[in-house]
Amino acid sequence: MDEALALYERWGLKGIKVDFMDRNDQQMVDFYHRLLRKTAEHHLMLDLHGAYAPTGLIRTWPHYLTQEGVLGAENNKWSRRITATHNVTLAYTRMLLGPMDYTPGGFRHATPAEFTPRFILPEVMTTRAQALAMYVVYDSPFSCVSDSPDSYAGQVGLDFISEVPTVWDETRFLQGQIGEYLVLARRKGDTWYLGAMNNETARRVRIPLDFLGTGAFEVSQYTDGAAPDQVHVRQRRRLATQSLSLELAANGGAAARLSPAQ
Repeated sequence: MDEALALYERWGLKGIKVDFMDRNDQQMVDFYHRLLRKTAEHHLMLDLHGAYAPTGLIRTWPHYLTQEGVLGAENNKWSRRITATHNVTLAYTRMLLGPMDYTPGGFRHATPAEFTPRFILPEVMTTRAQALAMYVVYDSPFSCVSDSPDSYAGQVGLDFISEVPTVWDETRFLQGQIGEYLVLARRKGDTWYLGAMNNETARRVRIPLDFLGTGAFEVSQYTDGAAPDQVHVRQRRRLATQSLSLELAANGGAAARLSPAQ
C-alpha cells in the first residue's frame, strides 16, 4: 500500500477508487481505516466503492469523498430491482448515512415493460429527466457519469450534468412522500438547483419558490418528454413570490437551474 500510494502521489494523481471489498467484518473495516490513514498521508482523495453502508468516516477524514453501500445503477446489468420506487426511496433511507456513490447517468432509457437486463449497452427503467435530477438529489462530492463517452455525445441534458455542482452551500427539502416522489433544492452561491424524482405514478407537483428569497430568477427547466429518453428544455423567468409547476411522468422526474435575473 505504501509503495503504490507514494507512486500515485508522485504521478500527481488526485485520488483513487477502491472496489470489490464487499464485506464489513472486522478485518475489512480495519483495512478501510488503514487505507484512509495512508491516503491522507499521501494527499490522495478516496472513493470507497463495493463497500458497506457508511458509518461516520466522513466526520474524521476530510479527503474521504463518497462510499457505495447502495443498490446502485450497475445492478441494471443483471436485475430489474432498480425501479423508480427504489431510486426515490434511496433519498429517504440510504442518503441519511452520508455521501452515496450510486453511479448515476444512465442515458439508455426504456419503459419497465421494454427493459431487459444486459451487460452490453445496459439500460435504465427511468427517464432522462430523472437521470438529471439524481445529480441534485443524490449527495456525492465525487459524482460522475457511469457510461461510455459515446452515450453522452450530443445528448440533451449533458449541459446540465456538466455544470451542476458536487458540493453545496444549502439544501432544502421542498416536498415529497417516502417511496412516492421527492423534490429537493440545493444552493451553490446565488444559484439554486432543483431535482425532482418520481415513482411509477405520474403526477403534477406545484413548487412554491419562496425559498429563493426575493427577486426574479431565470429558470432553465428539464422535464419529461413523450418517451423515456426525451426531455423538454424550457427557459422562463419566475419571481420568488411565484411557483413552479412540474409534470412528472411515471418513472420520471425533473431538474432545473434557477439563477438571479440580470
